[in-house]
Amino acid sequence: MSAFPPGPLRPRRAIAAWCLYDWANSAFPAVISTFVFAAYFVQGVAQDAARGTAMWSWAVTASALAVAVLSPALGAIADAAGRRKPWLATFTALSVAACFFLWFVRPDPAFVLLGLVLYGIGNAGFEFATVFYNAMLADIAPPARIGRISGWGWGLGYAGGLVCLIILLVFFVNAATPLFGLDKATAEHVRAAGPMSALWYALFSIPLFLWTPDAPRKLAGRAAVTRGLSDLARTLRGLPRHGNVLRYLIAHMIYTDGLNTLFAFGGIYAAGTIGMNIAEVTMFGIGLNITAGLGAAAFAWIDDWIGAKKTVSIALVALTVLGGAILIVHDKTQFWVLALALGCFFGPAQAASRSLMARLAPPGLHAEMFGLYAFTGKATAFVGPFVLGSVTLAFDSQRAGLATVLLFFVTGLALLLTVREPGR
Repeated sequence: MSAFPPGPLRPRRAIAAWCLYDWANSAFPAVISTFVFAAYFVQGVAQDAARGTAMWSWAVTASALAVAVLSPALGAIADAAGRRKPWLATFTALSVAACFFLWFVRPDPAFVLLGLVLYGIGNAGFEFATVFYNAMLADIAPPARIGRISGWGWGLGYAGGLVCLIILLVFFVNAATPLFGLDKATAEHVRAAGPMSALWYALFSIPLFLWTPDAPRKLAGRAAVTRGLSDLARTLRGLPRHGNVLRYLIAHMIYTDGLNTLFAFGGIYAAGTIGMNIAEVTMFGIGLNITAGLGAAAFAWIDDWIGAKKTVSIALVALTVLGGAILIVHDKTQFWVLALALGCFFGPAQAASRSLMARLAPPGLHAEMFGLYAFTGKATAFVGPFVLGSVTLAFDSQRAGLATVLLFFVTGLALLLTVREPGR
């Protein structure tokens, strides 16, 4: 039921527009979840860094649980209905709106609840949208180039986050006189991250909706819901018989929990433990996006050459070694060197994981499979932030809390090694 004709070629404009959506939605994880708004919340809104870290982890946990519970069902319904763009548009709009209203979170503990609620809604919208975006990969990518196109998308995503962070740093956060005369005393120059991310996300999403074809409609309304939920139940009942796919989903669940936790709290750790201010955290985010984007783009060819499984395995080993080294350094320069090196392997782990799922998914079930993929990426996502927050509070140390992510990398890698990748 692909919207594209059979054969090795796909419209280049459709592929480019699909990849550009990664550029668009990168504003949310880079600017809001990690490097600017998260650090602002911990340092400027919450009462103290340790409590702010714990509360931020609870918001991440709540939104992750919503995605874990609902994404498989929504993916199955989308497969039954055929079209994916309406779902993608709805959740994109939800995330964009939440980003915009973050402007109203002032540097006062009275605005903690508003900030957490808006972030939770925005993060859930971002994650739900990603389910339907990822499900389009197998339709727009020729089988022999799935790894490259997935990697190019991730690379563009990191580049988009980089450009967005640079604009924020130059014209708002680090400017002597912020653009539009924003008031630094009330942190308007930092709060501008919300509306700017919303505009970025909305504007660069438009080409996908204009130029990337959608799958044709199959069912509508109640019939799609009934058929989708029935198909999902049948898939779940049969999943234990497909041990290879099941092992991958579990491995992905575990190591992605570590990836998401590390990404969500990297900027917070840099601010609270290494002692970076908002401007330095933004510069750190720019540097990390450069190395992550380069890594994703470079490993895109390696994925199609040696396979997605080996690519993910190499990335997880590097993340474990470099992450362990980061936890024992105190000097800012050493932290910078190790963190930028670690960024080179962040993108490949994510891009190759997506391409491996696209190869493993049965024909006609890509949205459903990516719903399960999102489920396994979020089913235990509350565990990582919860453990990190709990350990941080127990030891009054962000360093001790962040150390917990290494366990997720090692465990996920051990299970991933038992997965058999299909022929490419």
